[in-house]
Amino acid sequence: MLFAGARLSRPLLLFPLPLREGVGGGVKVPKNAKSPQRPLLTGALPKHRIIYNQLQTEIAAGKYGAGVRLPSESQLVRHFRVSRPTAARALRDLQSAGLIERRAGVGSFAGHATPSATDVRLLGLLIPGLGTTEIFEPICGEIASLARVHEYSVLWGGSMQPWRDTDASVDHMDQVCTQFIERGVAGVFFAPFELTSHRNDANRRISERLRKAGIPMLLLDRDVTAFPARSDFDLVSIDNVAGGFILAHHLLKLGCKRLGFLARPESAPTIDARIAGYREALARNKVDAPRDAVVIGDAADVRFARSLVTNSRFDGVICGNDHTAALLMRSLEHAGIKVPREIRVAGFDDVKYAALLTVPLTTIHQPCRDIGEVAFRAMLERIAHPTLAARTMLLAPTLVVRESCGAYIGRAAT
Repeated sequence: MLFAGARLSRPLLLFPLPLREGVGGGVKVPKNAKSPQRPLLTGALPKHRIIYNQLQTEIAAGKYGAGVRLPSESQLVRHFRVSRPTAARALRDLQSAGLIERRAGVGSFAGHATPSATDVRLLGLLIPGLGTTEIFEPICGEIASLARVHEYSVLWGGSMQPWRDTDASVDHMDQVCTQFIERGVAGVFFAPFELTSHRNDANRRISERLRKAGIPMLLLDRDVTAFPARSDFDLVSIDNVAGGFILAHHLLKLGCKRLGFLARPESAPTIDARIAGYREALARNKVDAPRDAVVIGDAADVRFARSLVTNSRFDGVICGNDHTAALLMRSLEHAGIKVPREIRVAGFDDVKYAALLTVPLTTIHQPCRDIGEVAFRAMLERIAHPTLAARTMLLAPTLVVRESCGAYIGRAAT
């Protein structure tokens, strides 16, 4: 198996950018790039058609009931960053289709004979971790951007707007699944539940409901079954085994002799895959695993964090993700334990704050936009060819070296 090599990196910003071809092991972002605050209209569709599709979908979904005023031309110009004639043409086309009424000097209003939501090509995003797991925002943003280009509309949970549906409970996601089935969506992107004792039952129930309804489902980031087993659904993810191997191999080469792995209870199968890669690196480097090498616990607990260092238990720890690593480093700081001089720490995901911690975090970068692009194209293939065998699409991880792993200790001393 080939693994992506290490690279030294400044902080990376993750946000939806215009579509580009190719899938690689990381996303390179201009140094001074700023996150766009409004949608970028890219692709083959004319701009007025993209606006038309968006408003048509929102009318069909009930956002604008009969007689409700739509955004003005000026608001559309600002929101979509288009010219006024472009916005005006979109509204004229909606009027010609009988979807809206335009009143001179007053505005545009949804018509009384609105279309059925099933008349619009819809895709569903069922992402319980959207509000808490940072990687899903750019992944879903890329999916939504590509959907507009291909004349699909996206339902984020139970809403057309992701910020309006932040309920990640199992009961709510069951309700959203019911809505998707009733609306006859063309396909659903699902990131299975984690960090809850009921996750297995919930994941199995949702996937089977969509299967029985004949709706294609594509898994994002993780499977609905325990690692190393695979379900019969398409899966798009980073190569977590390779990522775990790369992190462990890097820390071992830096001199770690007692390298452990820390995860939270009820973690997703991705964590087990990362642990498998970590164990493979130990074996390849002929390093014996420390006692209780894989630890399940609360990284925010100062006493627990101190126990990782007491009696020379570990001299390095790989955390299941960046959030766990950040909590651990804060607990170690409260315990008076210095990172990386007394213990080296690494995470996984390369979230935005990873480079902003008191000790910047060494981590694995997730190619989020590429994951979104591959997932969308795989969904189109699945819709067009529903009898295809289940596919596993793994993208290459990239090591991002920062201070927490101790790579710069000798350099700083000189």
